[in-house]
Amino acid sequence: MSSTYDQEIEELLALYQRQRAGAAETRRRINATTGTATAPRQSVKVTVTAQGDVTGIEFPTGAYRRLTPKELSEALLTTIADARHDALEQVARLAELQLPTGGDITALLRGTGDPGALLPEAPGMPDQVRDYIDNGLDAGSARG
Repeated sequence: MSSTYDQEIEELLALYQRQRAGAAETRRRINATTGTATAPRQSVKVTVTAQGDVTGIEFPTGAYRRLTPKELSEALLTTIADARHDALEQVARLAELQLPTGGDITALLRGTGDPGALLPEAPGMPDQVRDYIDNGLDAGSARG
């Protein structure tokens, strides 16, 4: 016969396993994310990974031929930045599904956010588990 305490622990472990599986799926989806942007006049199109690595540069039209080297360079740099922004926004939407509300995930991904804003002061747990943590085994076994 298992006690209420044992059942609570089993439920917490099951919740943990579901959260791990969800986090693994989110990571898989993030790793599969790409961002794409096209420059004005379709002179250049860029694709990047979720990590911002450039995986493709295309010239969909002959418009790039009419650009000076400086204009082409600027078009490339701007389009790469736009593609990275697109990828970051997609990753932020995916991550928001796994994280608690209350913080700016995009700022966190850029390295400018406060990770503490996404985490509660104390982890959520049933009262019996909190009693056990605060008072030891005697408090937990007295209830169960």
